[in-house]
Amino acid sequence: MRQAPAAAPYRPDPQIDGVADFLADPVEAAEFPSATLRFRNHRHEGTVGLDSLSDEQWIAHFGHFEPLPDNLPQPLALRYHGHQFRTYNPEIGDGRGFLFAQLRDGAGRLLDLGTKGSGQTPWSRSGDGRLTLKGAVREILATEMLEALGVNTSKTFSVVETGEKLWRNDEPSPTRSAVMVRLSHSHIRIGSFQRLLVLEEHEHLAKLVDYCLAQFPGHLPPEDAPDRDNPAVILAHQAAERLADLAASYMVAGFVHGVLNTDNMNLTGESFDYGPWRFLPKWEPQFTAAYFDHQGLYAFGRQPEAIRWNLAQLAIALRPLADSDALLAALNRFGPLYEAAMMRRFCWRLGVARDGEEADRALVGAAEVTMREGQIGPDAFFHRHRGGRNAEGELAEALAERPALPGASDYWDSEEPESMLIEEVESIWDAIAQNDDWEPLADKVERVRALGDALGDAPAPIGHLSSKSL
Repeated sequence: MRQAPAAAPYRPDPQIDGVADFLADPVEAAEFPSATLRFRNHRHEGTVGLDSLSDEQWIAHFGHFEPLPDNLPQPLALRYHGHQFRTYNPEIGDGRGFLFAQLRDGAGRLLDLGTKGSGQTPWSRSGDGRLTLKGAVREILATEMLEALGVNTSKTFSVVETGEKLWRNDEPSPTRSAVMVRLSHSHIRIGSFQRLLVLEEHEHLAKLVDYCLAQFPGHLPPEDAPDRDNPAVILAHQAAERLADLAASYMVAGFVHGVLNTDNMNLTGESFDYGPWRFLPKWEPQFTAAYFDHQGLYAFGRQPEAIRWNLAQLAIALRPLADSDALLAALNRFGPLYEAAMMRRFCWRLGVARDGEEADRALVGAAEVTMREGQIGPDAFFHRHRGGRNAEGELAEALAERPALPGASDYWDSEEPESMLIEEVESIWDAIAQNDDWEPLADKVERVRALGDALGDAPAPIGHLSSKSL
């Protein structure tokens, strides 16, 4: 069974104050015509001590953005650059969101409450700073499914409908509006470092490295790593560990993020910012999620390559602080770490014990062949063969004599697996758009969480965020 999130007292800790002068701009939230609470994450609200808020208080903080006690007095829009489909763009930053608060959870980890759709900022360019209600509903579904499948993801914390009519080119308009709040471990991106490199703010670059190491602690580099005591090198190794596991988690989940730009890469290895995402209907490496990804740069099978390329941009950004050979050593760890994470996560989702590197590699290969030749998706595959059952041919050989993991669940007796294919996403939205019927969404969230409970906690990766009690 999955370990329930641990309740904790409210512990405000706006550590961002130490770097905000070069990293962010104070902003004001938009004033909305109305505020109707549509989603409140009861599973995670207690992890940061906010479960005692009434719905009215909740709306005051997460619909009107009244500051939380002893927290940030004013929201901060973060500054960053980034490669967008590998074209460098210095004109980006938080254009429709901001950092609202920082808190500690029960393990001492620093968590952010950040927004999407909260109004214009200095980085909005020509955008209106708003979010469609459909976009918010899609993010609920993405984060809930990814959490169930063991992906290190931000959590959709709150959705408040705001009563505006929005016009968009990619969905029927006018459409309903919302403001969303995410709970995540950080909003520091690879693009945050790229901006400081381009502006030649090397002292600030070093200060941001120190901030990340202090607030998102992890392992030291391997003992044979060159310059392993250099803070920038330590951060590069930790990013390699975390992003390699993120890439593997996407593949085992059958998930396509769609927009893996460097401004969407979090230094904690946490997945976030869900736009044109999809889950695979069948195992198809060429499958793309974004209609504007004409070259398939972020196709399903190219996601590990894309994430490694982004990691290389972090290494380049850190070059003023460390020798290139030491940073390259961290980058070169990505491939072996990714392969190890794939084997670890494949066995976990299949519910079978590991059997050594060679045997586990053969299992991953046989599984991919089975899905590709059978034209089936990961959800059906992992459900059908849970615990090593129903296997034939090379897959049966790869699963032979592997004991099932402990923790049996009645969930695996169901005929069909839980999934999150686009047809069901659209059906859930149609119920809301046409009849204001929120029950299909609530039912889906409940079923997805049951899947997560049946799977249990994913194995902890190398470089996972350590607890830090302050």
